[in-house]
Amino acid sequence: MRRKIAYPLATLGMVASSLTVASSPALAHGYVSSPPSRQALCAAGTVSGCGAIQFEPQSVEAPKGSKQCNGGNAAFPELNDESRNWPATTVGKSATFNWVLTARHRTATWVYYVDGTAVATFDDKNAIPAASVSHTVDLSKFSGRKTVLAVWNIGDTAAAFYNCVDVNIGGSGSTTPTTAPTTTAPTKAPTTSPTTAPTTAPATTAPATTAPTTTATAAPTGTAPASGTEWAPGVAYQAGDKVTFGGVTYQCRQAHKSIRSWEPSVWTLALWLPL
Repeated sequence: MRRKIAYPLATLGMVASSLTVASSPALAHGYVSSPPSRQALCAAGTVSGCGAIQFEPQSVEAPKGSKQCNGGNAAFPELNDESRNWPATTVGKSATFNWVLTARHRTATWVYYVDGTAVATFDDKNAIPAASVSHTVDLSKFSGRKTVLAVWNIGDTAAAFYNCVDVNIGGSGSTTPTTAPTTTAPTKAPTTSPTTAPTTAPATTAPATTAPTTTATAAPTGTAPASGTEWAPGVAYQAGDKVTFGGVTYQCRQAHKSIRSWEPSVWTLALWLPL
C-alpha cells in the first residue's frame, strides 16, 4: 500500500510545484529603472504601442552573448525598433544605472556596452544580489546620443537579461535629471533663499549640486504624495515615501512611477518594504 500511495503523492507534489511556478511572479526578474530603459519607458506609458513588454519590463531574458536590445527574445521585438525615436535621458560623463530585481539570481557579471564595445564590467562572483543594484559607468569617451546596452549575466544558468538605455552624454545636465528630486525637495528652497521665487531655484540648481552623492535612487516626474496616503497607479514615488495598501504600510525602496500590477503587495522587497 505504501508504494501505491507514494506515487500519487509524488505526482501531486510535482503538479503542485508546476502550478506554483506557472502562477508565481518568479518568472519576473529585473530591469534598469533609471535612467529609464526602453522597457521602463514602455511600462510607464511614456512610449506607447510596446506590446507585451509594457506589462513585464523585467522579463527580457535570453541566452548570453546577444547584442540586441531584446537579447534575441522574439516576444519583445519592439525593443529593437529604432523608428520609435526612444526618449534619451541627459547624463554627464558618467551615469549611474539602477536595477530593480524581482527575482534575485546568482550573478556572474553585469556588463555595459556602447557601440557594441564593453565599457564596464562588474563581477559579482556568483553571489546573490540585493533587490536593487546600482552601477556607476564612465562614459567620458563618448558624447551625444548613444544607446547603452546593459546586460545582467546570470551565474547559474545560460541566460542573461537585456536592457537598452538611451542617453544623451554630455548634454545640458551633469547627470540623469531623475536623481535631483530625491536629494533636495523643491519645497525646501524657499526656506534657504526667501527672496528667490520657488519656481526657479529648485529646477536650475538641484541637479548640479546633488548628483555626485546620489547613486541608487531615481525619481520620475511628479510630486511625491503625502506620507501615508493610499497607493495609486500613475504616481511618481520617491525612495522613502510611505503608502498604505490592503491595510499595510509600505516604504518605497526604489523611486519609480507606479502602474497597475505593481502594487506594493506584489513588489514587496523589490520596490516596497512593509513596515
